[in-house]
Amino acid sequence: MAISIYQLGYKKLSQIIFEWQIADRTSLLALFIFIEVALHWLWFLVVWLCRDTVEPYVDMHLFYPLWLGVTITGVLLWWMIGYLSRIKSNYKLLLRWQLTLVLLYTVYITSIIIMVGYSSLVAGVSLISGAMLGMMLIKRRYAWRIFLLQIFLVLLAIISPYFGISLPNLRQMPVISPLIDIYSYLTYNEIMTIENAIAAFIFTKETLDWDDISELQRSSTFFWRSTHVYLALPKALFTVYIFRKLLYILDESRKEILEHAHKDELTTLDNRRYGLTQMQQTLADATATQDYSVILLDLDLFKEINDSYGHNVGDQVLREVAQVLIDSLATTDAIISRYGGEEFLIVLPNTAHAETLSIAEQLRVRIAEHVIQTEDKDSVKVTASLGIYTLTADELTVIKDRHFLKERALLSSQAKPTRTRAAVFSQNKLSGSANALSDIQQQLPKDICQHLISSADKALYEAKDRGRNEVVSANDLLAVEA
Repeated sequence: MAISIYQLGYKKLSQIIFEWQIADRTSLLALFIFIEVALHWLWFLVVWLCRDTVEPYVDMHLFYPLWLGVTITGVLLWWMIGYLSRIKSNYKLLLRWQLTLVLLYTVYITSIIIMVGYSSLVAGVSLISGAMLGMMLIKRRYAWRIFLLQIFLVLLAIISPYFGISLPNLRQMPVISPLIDIYSYLTYNEIMTIENAIAAFIFTKETLDWDDISELQRSSTFFWRSTHVYLALPKALFTVYIFRKLLYILDESRKEILEHAHKDELTTLDNRRYGLTQMQQTLADATATQDYSVILLDLDLFKEINDSYGHNVGDQVLREVAQVLIDSLATTDAIISRYGGEEFLIVLPNTAHAETLSIAEQLRVRIAEHVIQTEDKDSVKVTASLGIYTLTADELTVIKDRHFLKERALLSSQAKPTRTRAAVFSQNKLSGSANALSDIQQQLPKDICQHLISSADKALYEAKDRGRNEVVSANDLLAVEA
């Protein structure tokens, strides 16, 4: 394997499984199957060591050839683990051996299921976990098709008794026939019926009379139920762990995707789109007692920095300025986003004009005082121009009232008087009115947002016209114009 699984800890292995190449993942799947086969082999060994005790309810004529088959399968899988690593560069050959691996497992596990019990925990866990691991570690179409093949083979085994076909199984239970009073060996379905009846009695004490059940029958039931748990439980626990790990990876991937969708990759600030979305949300939730302010910040002569020092230094400047903004506004409810190339948008909900001016001035000073050390030991300083605008609570209330009047006018326009002088709405017009009303309600935060940014942008350009490294308030400009 390109990555040796023997040199990895358990936790480390679980973290990188899904990052491996196809050859490594196929080898790992072969290892998982080998571990399962080894567990089966150990069960056979224990049964053999206890053969004098369990021989009455284990068909020893099938036991030995099946044990031999399990041993051969384990050796073949062990060889395959190493062989897959040697052919990892041969993609076509690797795909053929992938198919060989899953076909081998299908034949093997189907045989085990039929001989141990197709109505057992072993069958259910093997079918489900095998399909899950296959789909996670190899080509999904292989795993899916083989899973369907396994289901088909098990279904054939289930219906075969209805056609007079008696499949071999390891399970036998000598019982006293109620009709002929002699010992006989029953079919798997009959054995399961008896076992389920005994198991039901154990838990309910209502189904069977305990005195009518021989000790041999009870021992057989406990043995096979214990076998199912022994063979199925470790694999079930491991499958649950792998599935949990997969869900964790998918959840982390989802978080990463959302983070990339919301964040500016260079500065780690909110990107323009997400910053505007947050701004609109806070505007929709703003109360009639809150002032609402924005700051539009632009780095002065940023193109000259790129031309003089290169784009790497330019990127460093943007990152460090972004960090200055984050540190300076850490104690506020500010929404900081990268609005453009060297522009930053700062939203300050529930912030009055005077406080916004003070914050903007502090940002201007801190940016101007910040010294950026480049990799070439150069010291770079940058300044910023800032435009601010504050929408007072009274102005926000007026804007919302205007939109409320539009809503009422829209609703009123859809009403028609009838002969009974009652206002009614046709279904189609009501639906159209509701859609239009929803559009008006959604448009309100967008309109306010655009008004705020447009006003701050005018103040920003005024700051640049005054020589840069200035803070200009749009509110003051509007007051002068008035």
